Amino acid sequence: MDRSITAKHCERYVLVFLLFSAILNVASAVTHYSIPEEMEEGSVVANLASDLGLDAKTLSKRNLRLDVIANKKYLDVKKETGELYILERIDRELLCPAKTSCYLKMEAIIENPQRIFYIELEIMDINDNAPHFRRDKINLDISESTQAGERFSVNNAVDSDVGLNSVKTYLLSESDHFAIEIQAGRDGSKFADLILKKTLDREEQAVHNLILTALDGGVPTRTGTASIIVRVLDTNDNAPLFDEETYTINVMENSPIGSIVVKLNATDLDEGSNSDIVYSYSLYTSEKTQTTFSLNSNTGEISVKDMINYEDFRMYDMEVIATDKGIHSLSGQCKLKILVTDMNDNHPEISIKSFQSPIRENVAVDTVIAVVSVNDKDSGENGVVDLKIQNNLPFALRESSDNYYELVVSEPLDREKVPEYDITFTVTDRGSPPLSDNETMTLELLDINDNVPQFPQSFYTIPVTENNAPGALLSSLTAFDPDLHENQYLVYFIIEKEIVNTSMSMLFSINPENGNLYALKTFDYEIEKEFLFHIETRDSGVPPLSSNMTVHVVIVDQNDNTPVIVSPWRAHGSVVEEKIPRSTDKGSLVSKVIAIDTDSVQNSRITYQFLQVTDATLFSLDQYNGEIRTMRMFSYRDPRHQRLVVIAKDNGEPALSATVTIKLSTVETAVKAYSDMTEVPLEYDIFSDLNLYLVIGLGSVSFLLLITILVTCVLKCQKPKPSKAAPPCRNSVISERNSTIADSTLVSNDAYWYSLFLAETRKGKLVVRQPVPKGSRYIVSSIPRSTGLTETSDSAASTLQVR
Repeated sequence: MDRSITAKHCERYVLVFLLFSAILNVASAVTHYSIPEEMEEGSVVANLASDLGLDAKTLSKRNLRLDVIANKKYLDVKKETGELYILERIDRELLCPAKTSCYLKMEAIIENPQRIFYIELEIMDINDNAPHFRRDKINLDISESTQAGERFSVNNAVDSDVGLNSVKTYLLSESDHFAIEIQAGRDGSKFADLILKKTLDREEQAVHNLILTALDGGVPTRTGTASIIVRVLDTNDNAPLFDEETYTINVMENSPIGSIVVKLNATDLDEGSNSDIVYSYSLYTSEKTQTTFSLNSNTGEISVKDMINYEDFRMYDMEVIATDKGIHSLSGQCKLKILVTDMNDNHPEISIKSFQSPIRENVAVDTVIAVVSVNDKDSGENGVVDLKIQNNLPFALRESSDNYYELVVSEPLDREKVPEYDITFTVTDRGSPPLSDNETMTLELLDINDNVPQFPQSFYTIPVTENNAPGALLSSLTAFDPDLHENQYLVYFIIEKEIVNTSMSMLFSINPENGNLYALKTFDYEIEKEFLFHIETRDSGVPPLSSNMTVHVVIVDQNDNTPVIVSPWRAHGSVVEEKIPRSTDKGSLVSKVIAIDTDSVQNSRITYQFLQVTDATLFSLDQYNGEIRTMRMFSYRDPRHQRLVVIAKDNGEPALSATVTIKLSTVETAVKAYSDMTEVPLEYDIFSDLNLYLVIGLGSVSFLLLITILVTCVLKCQKPKPSKAAPPCRNSVISERNSTIADSTLVSNDAYWYSLFLAETRKGKLVVRQPVPKGSRYIVSSIPRSTGLTETSDSAASTLQVR
């Protein structure tokens, strides 16, 4: 029944017994109510005022109160309406444990006049408790020899409810061996006995798991369960059994003593001591067999006890008994037939009859290197042998006669890939198990000169910054030859190539032993930008092999040339003077500074800036084209003479520069008066003068260039052609002696002069290449007049000094 039942839905029984007593004028009637347990707090049981015949309006004045006799105050009365209501939830099982009936007695007291009413409240049971077992798990031990029909007591279930709501019956989960029988106690309680329907067999099922369910009689029905675990106890009812009734065992002759022949296994389905097994020989086993083989009584292992000889006995028969340790022991037996197998106890032998080592790596295919013979003392399959070598070797075995083999070359050999071979001959017989032997030989290969020296690259580009020091290391050009000894020793040299009557050996030198490439002179990017030549390397084999590579030397520019101002033209160190009309308009071209730089790329990019200016608001300078223009017209306040210092600076690092000083003079110019009084600037005359300056400057430069070319041609025609320099040998030594020259632009246009001297133009040095003839004089061009050269020595160590 639901606990939320209210007084309106419950069935109320009111029995009023009115007993009037004249003594003390006190009412002695008993009012009886009946309610279900677990009603909700605040639920109304009855209208007490109506049932007692009291006026509900006077209850508060007459101080109506309710006293519960010898218990908690579970109920109370509403003085406004006279209703009797639940003050606290009532649990019948807690209030009246183990009782079939439960009453709660109370007194209602009212004053003016004072009266006492006796109230009796019956608490009716609802099915709010499920049956439960005192133990959730029940363990039973039953012997497998127990007869069918045997009873076993199990714990009964209890239910706190009473009457129909208490335990009424039991159910058992499905089982072929067990059932239950329900019994009733004197107090009406129900319990169940477990009955064995069918005999048990532990070997078939050792444990039976059952579920016992208790059901009460309430609506809806409540249940409780307990688990019954039945363990079947063993009895010695099974004899030991071997895995097989008959065994046939093969054993090798000469088997080591103690080695296991076979391990017998007998099983007993019983447990405990009933399954413990002892092994023994039967009376039918011969003495010879028992002395040759031992039997372990606990494990059933049969091992070799004495030496087995195939020639003495080829077969042994025995019978083994397995007995358990039960009180009434049971036993089983099996038969064994042990066959002795002839053993392959002789190893094959290998013998090297001849062997050639070392051999040349270019030996012909099919050449015989070694002769090998094999032998085995066994007979039959144990005496048949096979000979082999490792796989992936350039050799093969060829049978020449019975048990004789030749080792021949099957593929071309290459010492650079594999310098030597470890050849292992393995001979194996066909016995069971097979026996083998091996012999290893080391074959060395002799080198021949069959590999061309190789450079890592066929083309090298070597950047060299100009103004390098003579003798500076440019690069190491090393080749590789995988051959050995003299076939591996390499010599390097430059393949001669003339460029403008100058051989490569005059410009570069290579160390013949290690391939280090050196510069013999200082290079000038403005004169020589690149060189292309070949280097050859040659080994020392017979015949020698060689290869070559191409070297591309690229001269990298340095910012070593100062910009030269060619316009406006001026004498060395002089000031440019120019005149402009004072009436020049804003934006008019005053002058144009032009500078040239013989360097390249960034080093030749020139920008222009004012270094000094009389009036910064009067003139502007374009930093890229060097044009000087007026920013405004001249005023009467401006001075007549303006001094402009312009610096031309290249973009190198560090930057080099040149300056020009321009002195501008303003002049008054007579201008025709027009009707509109407009002044006309003399732009045409100014631009004509500038153009004239440019023409003069360019003409001067062209004239100087022409004179230089003519002088060079005359000098070339007068001097004899120098002989070619011999290629450098491995032990060549270059003698050097330096002389200091003050001017940094020392240049010679004479090829013969170059063959004698090497000019380091940036450091002012001359390096003597070869002996200088006594009394000779040499003309060196492009030297300023302030510098002169004279010969001061008559030997190969001659030096040139500055006057």
